[in-house]
Amino acid sequence: MNIHEYQAKTLLARFGVAVPKGAVAYTADEAETAAKDLGGPVWVVKSQIHAGGRGAGRFKGQEDGPGGVRVVKSTDAVRDSAAGMLGHVLVTKQTGPTGKEVKRIYVEEGCDIARELYLGMLIDRATSQITVMVSTEGGMEIEEVAAETPEKILKVSIDPAIGIMPFHARQLAFGLGLEGKQVGSAVKFILAMYTAFVALDASLVEINPLVVTGEGAVMALDAKMNFDDNALFRHKDIEQLRDEDEEDPAELEAQRHDLNYIKLDGNIGCMVNGAGLAMATMDIIKLYGGEPANFLDVGGGATRERVTTAFKLILSDPNVEGILVNIFGGIMRCDVIAEGVVAAAREVSLNVPLVVRLEGTNVDLGKKILSESGLPIVSADDLADAAQKVVKAVKEIA
Repeated sequence: MNIHEYQAKTLLARFGVAVPKGAVAYTADEAETAAKDLGGPVWVVKSQIHAGGRGAGRFKGQEDGPGGVRVVKSTDAVRDSAAGMLGHVLVTKQTGPTGKEVKRIYVEEGCDIARELYLGMLIDRATSQITVMVSTEGGMEIEEVAAETPEKILKVSIDPAIGIMPFHARQLAFGLGLEGKQVGSAVKFILAMYTAFVALDASLVEINPLVVTGEGAVMALDAKMNFDDNALFRHKDIEQLRDEDEEDPAELEAQRHDLNYIKLDGNIGCMVNGAGLAMATMDIIKLYGGEPANFLDVGGGATRERVTTAFKLILSDPNVEGILVNIFGGIMRCDVIAEGVVAAAREVSLNVPLVVRLEGTNVDLGKKILSESGLPIVSADDLADAAQKVVKAVKEIA
């Protein structure tokens, strides 16, 4: 789950992470009031959307104007900036050309910036540890730094059984070239951020830029946080921070039915049981020259109703030109999948090629249900056969 910058900063501040003072606003009037309450002489007005690159982004219809992050020097300018952002669509390299509508902004006090750095914290699945990354290239996308100047990224792995120690934080601070009181400020910042990361079951915390002020203090000028969805039951307060306007409607619908669905850019819809099998299915589609339109795992104990919902989700994507259903029946029975597929196909008036590969529990019954449905369903013997058939069918349509 993702949250907005201002929400991330509020959470981090609870654990002692240094952040500038700020206030969220939903109207230009609220923004002006917030600026007066914060005091000047400089304010930063920030669009709040779930995407990076806001400062370099541009608003539709205002392509020659300023971006989604603006530094201003009067309360009137705060009001004007807020009015120019709220209700307008901001396009960044992370939103794609469709952009995202700005429905809230964050007004923050100005900061005396001496240096801009980068600090990130994430779970490393390969080592089962928490990796802390820092770089002197603050303000840049860390992917660009990794590709162009990887030597400027310092990584430290933290064993969660032991936790972070002050020497870890000092190693990172020295790696950033900090000195004097800056080191103490950075150590305090990093230790507090690690405590927040673990306590809140975060999967990612990214501070970009992390700034050093003229007085030597270290603070978060921006903040991005992602959370482990499987741990949200422990954090009802964080779950309430979800902004559904920022999420894909199809993915939200999938969550309501306990389906794991992620929309992709291809044209072949996939419905599979099991995350590993779903990944393999997408891989083999690409191997045979196709492009998957989604990741969709219906789970091991899906009902007919859930399968029907999954089928509808796939077909709600206008880019889908063919569907591959790949089921290995263990806990999930093939006949249940078959009934759901038939019910959904009839309900939505299926008009794209459908290839189904079933194997496992009640496979013969499942195949019988499909063959007797009277629907133009193509049966496949194995996964390779299924992928070849659906890719061929889609290409013939094109």
